[in-house]
Amino acid sequence: MKKWQRSSGEEEGEGKVKGSEASTGIEMNVVSRDKVESMGSMEKLRFILDGVKSGNIVVLEGGLTAEEQMKLIELTMLEVDESFTGIEISGYPAKRGLLNLRRKTRLTIIGPAAKMKTIRKDKDLISAIISTT
Repeated sequence: MKKWQRSSGEEEGEGKVKGSEASTGIEMNVVSRDKVESMGSMEKLRFILDGVKSGNIVVLEGGLTAEEQMKLIELTMLEVDESFTGIEISGYPAKRGLLNLRRKTRLTIIGPAAKMKTIRKDKDLISAIISTT
């Protein structure tokens, strides 16, 4: 059984796994739709980019608009260097409705390009390889 320990400054219900699994694996942050929608566009993009630059995989419930995805790519290109090679981004498209003026993806996965490679994507499945090296 894994033990969960809350570190200072974390909100209720959040925790980090302590032990060898956490130090040798990849951290994945799954962010709820409520959290994603409570952030402004630039705040959301900075949150994602900071997480990915730290080597984490970020999964957003509710996803990003096409405009936010383009801006994230622009911001990423400004920060690419020898230690940060960029991002890999993949998402499920939104269901089509009557008025889709600002369509969002249903789910978006963003990770460091050096660690995450999307190998298959369709409307209901995303397959990716996550490397720990």
